[in-house]
Amino acid sequence: MRTVAVTRIGSLRDPDETTRGRIGVVDFPEQPLGPEDVRIRVAYSAICGSDPHLAEGFFGTDVPIGLGHELSGVIEALGDRAHRNGLQVGDRVAGNFLRFCGTCRPCQEGKQQFCENIQEYNRPGMAETVTWHESQVYRLPDEVSLLQGCLLEPTSVAVRIADKTNVRVGDRVVICGGGPIGQLALQVMRMHGATSLTMIEPIPARREMAARHGAEHVIDPVGEDQFARAAEITGGRGFDVVIDASGSTRAVAGLLDIAAKGATVVYGAMYPERFELPLNLSDYLYLKELTLTGVFVSPYAFPRALQILPRLELDELTAAVFELEDAPAAFEAHVSGRHPKVVIRCSNTQDGADA
Repeated sequence: MRTVAVTRIGSLRDPDETTRGRIGVVDFPEQPLGPEDVRIRVAYSAICGSDPHLAEGFFGTDVPIGLGHELSGVIEALGDRAHRNGLQVGDRVAGNFLRFCGTCRPCQEGKQQFCENIQEYNRPGMAETVTWHESQVYRLPDEVSLLQGCLLEPTSVAVRIADKTNVRVGDRVVICGGGPIGQLALQVMRMHGATSLTMIEPIPARREMAARHGAEHVIDPVGEDQFARAAEITGGRGFDVVIDASGSTRAVAGLLDIAAKGATVVYGAMYPERFELPLNLSDYLYLKELTLTGVFVSPYAFPRALQILPRLELDELTAAVFELEDAPAAFEAHVSGRHPKVVIRCSNTQDGADA
């Protein structure tokens, strides 16, 4: 089974080719089909911002490391008991790459994101096929193409971010980072009735994209005074909800200064392991009573992400498509930042909605 994998540990942005991380296409054995499993012929798998971190060894250094968790495809086989959700061969599907065990204490307490057995089941989906438990698989709505469907997982992250904000209709909202999660979060927050909806992003094309998809204001953090612009937009009060989707260590500190008193600040990205954010407890937690939280994965969010997927504007996030054998070039394009999102076509599976 042809699978995209990390074949050498190292930063994909390393200018030295001899030490740079390497992505390749390798042969992995096809995963066994258990009685409650679903085998999916993968149509599309999108590159996530976390994938370069895997190349850096964030989750281990034994190569090859299979990649891919944002995917869509068509069911080609079902285990004997994989029928409780009504799934059938030929269904167009997407899903959650994580299988929660359901039996450990965190799962039983409604905290699936902390499942104690979450690492025991890692099946890369940037491949010709993937085999998942039926609990991970969701049938796509008819109006969502397979190409759009590979964005179900990142959409679930945007839904989870919204959950963590406890946003109310009319809250002033700012999002830092105009990558895929930031753009999706922007659309989700617009659905929640956010006001003064603002995107902070240094790349002009991504600011323009945010404006097309509902941002009332955009801020260039390099060319503008971010604090002054935030004060202008919010009448000096700050934002009620602040979301970081950038993962940038340069960007995150200044976000606390544009938060309103009593605001919620969500760090909704993946950060370097050893990065520590200086935090003045008196200023930010005592005097401003800020609520600071983060996002790991997105439990309980997939059914709702599936509901809103047809309502999202996804064309700009699915415009750059590479073939499976061109995966190294796809990752080069990803790290270059030339595209808001890069997708890999893993097989020739098509449907009418893709035409």
